Amino acid sequence: MENISEVSLLGKSVVALENFTPEEIRLVLDTAYGMKKIICRGGDKKLSNLRGKAIINLFYEPSTRTRTSFELAGKYLGADVVSINSGTSSIVKGESLRDTLRTIEAMGVDAIVMRHKAEGAADYATKVVSPVIINAGDGAHAHPSQALLDLFTIEQKKGRLAGLKVAIVGDILHSRVARSDVYAMTKMGIDVHIAGFKTLLPRFFEFEGVTVHENLEDAIKDADVINVLRIQLERQQAGLFPSTREYARVYGINEDRLKLAKDDVLILHPGPQNKGLEISSEVTYCKQSAIHDQVQNGVAIRMALLDLTLNGGTK
Repeated sequence: MENISEVSLLGKSVVALENFTPEEIRLVLDTAYGMKKIICRGGDKKLSNLRGKAIINLFYEPSTRTRTSFELAGKYLGADVVSINSGTSSIVKGESLRDTLRTIEAMGVDAIVMRHKAEGAADYATKVVSPVIINAGDGAHAHPSQALLDLFTIEQKKGRLAGLKVAIVGDILHSRVARSDVYAMTKMGIDVHIAGFKTLLPRFFEFEGVTVHENLEDAIKDADVINVLRIQLERQQAGLFPSTREYARVYGINEDRLKLAKDDVLILHPGPQNKGLEISSEVTYCKQSAIHDQVQNGVAIRMALLDLTLNGGTK
C-alpha cells in the first residue's frame, strides 16, 4: 500500500473520485479535521496558506451551499476569490466555455472551481487551460467534494467508515452525488445499498460493493446511514414515476421507515430538500439528522481540497 506520507494532491485537478486512491481520499479527510477546527474557533478564521493565490468560482448552474462554501473556504485560507455567475457575465452574450476558461486563465488565476450542466465539462476544462480545476458538479456525472464531505460527516459521527451499511435512496439516475458517493464509499470499505423506482436506477451501479434494490425497505433495513437524495424535478422527464404523491408514499423517508434501520441511523441529505417528497420534516430535524453538520463539513472539506491542490497541504 502507498505510504500516506508520500501522497500528494499538489497541482492535481479534482474532477471525479473514480481517479482517486483510498490514500488520497484519506489525505483529504485527515486534512479536513484540522480545517474544521479553524471554522469552529471564535474570532479570526483567516489563515495565510493561500495568500497570493487567486481562485475563480465559475458556476453555470444555481448553487447556495457549494458555491458559498467554496468561496468561504478560499477566503478562510487567505486566497483572493472571485465568483462568476453565468447570468451576469459574457456567457449570456454567447461566449463559449473554452473562451470563458481561456479568458480566466489569462488573468493569472491558480484554480477554477467549476459547476456546469454538461457532463464532462470539468474534464474538458483540464484539457484547455492550465489552472487547477475543481469540479463542483457537472451534469449528472460527478460531485466529488459532496461525496468527500459525506464521508467526513459519516466518519465524524460513526467513528469509522469500513464495514458500515449505507443506503442511498432516491433519484439515482440524475444524481451526480450518488455517483461520487458510490465510488468514494466503496473505495473506503463501505457496504453501499441503493434504492429507488426502477426508472430511476441506472444499472451500471451493479458492481462489487454495491447492492441495487427496487424495494426501499430492503435497502434501509439495519442501515447505519441513510443518504436521501433530492428528487431533481428540474431534470425529470414525464413518466419516470407516477406522481410526487406516489413517490412520497413508496420511497419517502419518514419516521415509520426509520424504524427499519438501526436505532442510531445517521440521516444525510445533500440539499436543497423537497420536504414531504423524498424526506419528511420530522426526519430532517430528528436527532439522527446530520444535514446541518454536512453544511459545516462542506467548508472544511473544500478548504482541505484547495489547500492540498494549491499548497500541498498545511505545513
